[in-house]
Amino acid sequence: MTELMNAPTHTPRRTGLAELVQRIQPVARQRADAATIAQQVAEVLTELRPSPDLLTEEERAGSPESYTRHTLHAEATFSLTAVVWRPGQITEIHDHLVWCTFMVLQGAETETLYDIDGDHLVELGERQRPTGSVSGVAPPDDIHRVCNTGDTVAITLHVYGADLSNGTSVRRTYQQRSEDADETTDHL
Repeated sequence: MTELMNAPTHTPRRTGLAELVQRIQPVARQRADAATIAQQVAEVLTELRPSPDLLTEEERAGSPESYTRHTLHAEATFSLTAVVWRPGQITEIHDHLVWCTFMVLQGAETETLYDIDGDHLVELGERQRPTGSVSGVAPPDDIHRVCNTGDTVAITLHVYGADLSNGTSVRRTYQQRSEDADETTDHL
């Protein structure tokens, strides 16, 4: 019988993760409004400039089926998740339960922003986010869809204001309306 403690374990080396967690902890734990925390976490990411080396080579490759998530750290006040997007991969239109700050570590992405107008979701426009872009948002102003519109693998680092080790930060998803007369409007 092999002893469990002698079984090999493999925890990938995550270059820069410890410092990133240490710098985000006091910001995420403060008693401030969600938008302020999201912006202060954005300042930490801007200063530290984490790299794709937070992920292993295998993790950085992504999956041909859909974008992939890698939880790097989770505690009561925040979670760090890396998302790997192959060209053309896209999220549903969605919003969040908690604040979120993200940084594009590699490649580029396009974020389409939406707002609610009565009982419809209206497209406000797009933001092109190249490598190094950082943004922080908080509900209710966070309805969006994200897509890798580039021709290389994109990697984004997301910091969410909750422990998401057993779940997601998505509050609600929205379905695209298929009517020809109003293609930029969605139903709630």
